[in-house]
Amino acid sequence: MLLIRIKQTLIAALFITISLNAGVFDIIQPVKIKSGVTDSVVVQDLFYAENYNVALSPNSDINATYDGGSNVIKFAPNMDFYGFTTLQISNSGEVLDIPIVVNREQRSEFNYKPWKDYKELTVFGSFNGWNRHEHYMKDDDGDGIFTVEVPVEPGNYQYKFYGDGEEIVDPNNPDSISNGSGSFNSILDVLPLSDVKTFLHIQDYTKSENEVVLQFSYEHNASGKLDSGKLFVFVNNNLLSDNSVEVSGNSATVKIDSDLLSGKKQIRVTADVEGEISNTQNIVLFDGEPAGYNNSDFTWYDATIYSIMVDRFNDGDSSINAPIEFDSLKWKANYLGGDLQGIINKLEDGYFDKLGINTIWISPVYDNPNKAYKEYPAPHRYYSGYHGYWPSHHERIEEKFGDMSKLKELIDTAKEHNIKILLDFVSNHVHENHPFFKENRNWFGQLDLPDGRKNLRFFDEFRLTTWFEPYLPSFDYNATPEVIEAMTENALWWLKTTGAAGFRHDAVKHVPNEFWRELTRRIKSEIESKENREVYQIGETFGSYDLISSYVNNGQLSSQFNFNLYDRAIWAFIDSSVTFGDLDKEMHKTFDVYGYLHKMGNIMDSHDKNRYMAHIDGDLHLSEWSAAEIGWNNPPKVDHPTSYNRALLYYAWMNSIPGLPVIYYGSEFGMTGASDPDNRRMMRFDDELNQYERDMLTETRKIINLRKDLPALRYGDFYTLTADENVYSYVRSDAKQRVLVVLNKSDKPQRVDLTFPAVFNAQKVTDLVTGTELIPERNSLSVVIGSYGWSMYLID
Repeated sequence: MLLIRIKQTLIAALFITISLNAGVFDIIQPVKIKSGVTDSVVVQDLFYAENYNVALSPNSDINATYDGGSNVIKFAPNMDFYGFTTLQISNSGEVLDIPIVVNREQRSEFNYKPWKDYKELTVFGSFNGWNRHEHYMKDDDGDGIFTVEVPVEPGNYQYKFYGDGEEIVDPNNPDSISNGSGSFNSILDVLPLSDVKTFLHIQDYTKSENEVVLQFSYEHNASGKLDSGKLFVFVNNNLLSDNSVEVSGNSATVKIDSDLLSGKKQIRVTADVEGEISNTQNIVLFDGEPAGYNNSDFTWYDATIYSIMVDRFNDGDSSINAPIEFDSLKWKANYLGGDLQGIINKLEDGYFDKLGINTIWISPVYDNPNKAYKEYPAPHRYYSGYHGYWPSHHERIEEKFGDMSKLKELIDTAKEHNIKILLDFVSNHVHENHPFFKENRNWFGQLDLPDGRKNLRFFDEFRLTTWFEPYLPSFDYNATPEVIEAMTENALWWLKTTGAAGFRHDAVKHVPNEFWRELTRRIKSEIESKENREVYQIGETFGSYDLISSYVNNGQLSSQFNFNLYDRAIWAFIDSSVTFGDLDKEMHKTFDVYGYLHKMGNIMDSHDKNRYMAHIDGDLHLSEWSAAEIGWNNPPKVDHPTSYNRALLYYAWMNSIPGLPVIYYGSEFGMTGASDPDNRRMMRFDDELNQYERDMLTETRKIINLRKDLPALRYGDFYTLTADENVYSYVRSDAKQRVLVVLNKSDKPQRVDLTFPAVFNAQKVTDLVTGTELIPERNSLSVVIGSYGWSMYLID
């Protein structure tokens, strides 16, 4: 494995964040920039306002300027500054403080001595979204070795060289991994600048009539002390005065007047000692009380999402069944009878209530063509639009699913069960029969490229114009502003007409940021600010952290599916050579990008992924990410009873980490399947399940409801105790609660010796499933976790 470590001298400071303003209701997320590197941010991505009239206050470490024409702030940090700071701005007279994280830039050098001449040689990988034409390698000294330096954040990456259309594995790097396409990718492991580890713990919370008092404890594995730096506190987006904060040694006390905490407020606390920035403690309060303890105070951090493919879930009205008749269309790729009434029936019989679900994402309900179409890649099988992703009209409901009145009934019925409905919105393309394509051909890109190739499935090379199929024209949003106007208007129409709670957005990276900004601006202007509710938007993007996160901010999407974490997790849980230590590194990479309190979607599988059970049961190797032919010719079935326990282990992890768990229909009882369409089998219920599946469903309900019942699992921080070959243990803490999670992926029971930080002052540890009480000795405890087992405990 290629290791990169750069040593730097460090400095110190501590910060805490809160907000007093009423005008801006978004929580401004930290701006992340590099020392000595100028960068810019669109102000709309920081916060929503009806009008922007921004003025900046000076900051001695960062030269910041505002361009009103483009509504962009340009940040130019000093070369010798890094750490945590703030920039005070005003917008139309409202004062706001922007948290800023300045990191040292790390660069990795790549070297390759080719055995033949190339006109063009580059390096590409997961660090740049697999862009083959960004980092060009040169042989400046003529020694035959081509080199390039690439700025890369700490983390684990895959990469290759690219010469004149040929992908090349690094011959000098012995560490590689199968890429699922018959080849391998080389591995790059970039280590942080220093070995210093810090953590800011929440220690105590008390509330009186006049104030809320929060106590924090700072952990530093070297000699750093909290009182050696500064301390900043924000309520939402405004700095709290220094006289509200007391620091002594590594302890801090924050006192906040109750009149500053009416309604919903978010307190954020970050420590920076000698340039080492800690985790941010996020405390969401309702009238001074921590979120999650009053069921009426729902936020999207509380969501557990259940993903339904309408046609494959439940047939509630057989009178509207109308599969497409075509000899070459196999039944797996045809309509199987699921409909909106079928979902309503399962809402009414309490299926989702028992499972602990409070949000349902349903696949697209657009009208789709009543004809089979041939897939472009070999072996050119025929498919119908049963999945909903071939819209042939932007306002009509697929008649095989129901009609608009039935969709409204579904959403109203869900509300009666305190369940929110997310609609699947397709903004990248339509079917060739769609009136938009027939009447506005100039809204769409060209299928034929200038070099004679078809612009089909070039998902990275022509990301914003590529077509998925010859009969699915993709919008060209840069062609005319009419496209953005038409599609944002259509999205608003769906929300306003149906009363849905938000969207799952398809193929986000193939649609420019400008569309997402305009859509979110209108949602906030026309719905959120008027109805006092947050519309949740989760997107689907495959790519690098930089690409995925570029769409996740206050001006665009609430979140995306965390495929980067998923890609590491399935290997860690299934492949014995990938440890929980590897997974823990990826977890902390996620925290670095999105923070500890985020709304990213965590998955085990999905309608675009092989079912987890197909991997864990041994039918598919993890490198077989595309296994459609196996699904057609040799579909997986579950042979090993232990696979159900191993799937539950993954669910225990997925439901106890930061972010929102997304349950793909059928996976709650261990449904298996290869690639599309085998991973979209018809849902089964009750007597259709075997005993192993019924048992797994029972245990899955326990896991999901533990998350529902424990606010620390939804709002808490994340502190790793153990991350080794087989055992992963960590603690989630919020202002009132600490929950210990212990996972064992070994086929043998494991004795786990745990030592808690002294700040926990653990007196009693209670098993949340069995009720067994354990007494720690001097903050130490030993537990035994069964094979492929998990346990959750409450620490008192």
